[in-house]
Amino acid sequence: MLRTIISIGLAAGLWGVGPPVSAAAADRQVLCVLVPHFKDEYWLSVGFGLEEEARKQNVELLFFEAGGYRARATQIAQLERCAALGVDAILIGAVSSDHPDLTETLAQVSADTPVFGLINEIRSDALSARIGVDWTEMGHILGTFLRDRHPSGSEPKTAVLLTGPAESGWTGPLEAGLRDGLAGSTVTILDIYRADTGLRQQLRLAEEALEHHPKVDYLIGSAPAIEAAIGLFASHAAPDRPQMLATYVSHTIKRSLMNGNVLAASFDDPMFQARLAMLAAVSEAPGQARVVGPEVRLLRAGDETLGQIPTSPAKYFPTLQ
Repeated sequence: MLRTIISIGLAAGLWGVGPPVSAAAADRQVLCVLVPHFKDEYWLSVGFGLEEEARKQNVELLFFEAGGYRARATQIAQLERCAALGVDAILIGAVSSDHPDLTETLAQVSADTPVFGLINEIRSDALSARIGVDWTEMGHILGTFLRDRHPSGSEPKTAVLLTGPAESGWTGPLEAGLRDGLAGSTVTILDIYRADTGLRQQLRLAEEALEHHPKVDYLIGSAPAIEAAIGLFASHAAPDRPQMLATYVSHTIKRSLMNGNVLAASFDDPMFQARLAMLAAVSEAPGQARVVGPEVRLLRAGDETLGQIPTSPAKYFPTLQ
């Protein structure tokens, strides 16, 4: 089920594709795609979803990778470069939700080029729309899952959260939703560890968290953090290892749900979000829908439908500019 997207009339399809955004574009639009990085498998699924829909819509994509959530200057330069290239629209997975340097550049660029928020929140009225989910829900669905397992009056349990950097647009809402979902449970979050969502950085978080809290009951983390923890447990015997939950789904998390290494995960269907973003960017519907995206789902270990969860092919990697 979709939220606001229904308001722009999709009875005939996901998004009614109208005339091209740019009157100068003949039969092939060119779009820029800016993402924080492709170090996280999640963004590979986003990229593949964009490319699949771009082929259907006869659109050329130019991919730019900032290099991480702290590469703000790089993403600003990429935004300015895309504007200078005269592309028809820009999709931006922002590295920061509200830094003035980024939002001011976005406002300047959007005066001539439509800009669409991709997955990550960016607080700017200059966006034509944002395609993504509410990350409060991504945390809340995990919190309520644990609350149902450990209701008030049951044995106390502990957890740590391994997540992305504070400046990113999704970590704050995720944490708030998780805490709200846990309200009324006996689960206590002992600590929160933050770093960029590359595997190396999240591995360091996992090592630090387990060193400080060796008896913790639950490890709740980003997909790379849980992937790193799985590797740690595979190489070091840990009879009392914590149960693990992922705050979003990647290829590794999908496999780990299927084999039982991960207990549960929040799922926001990044490939479908990518498809929605592409359709938004090639239509003339800016301003009619502020935020669109799929409903957040909880995936549990052993679910029979896990094999149907879409992710990018194993060897996929986009061509970068």
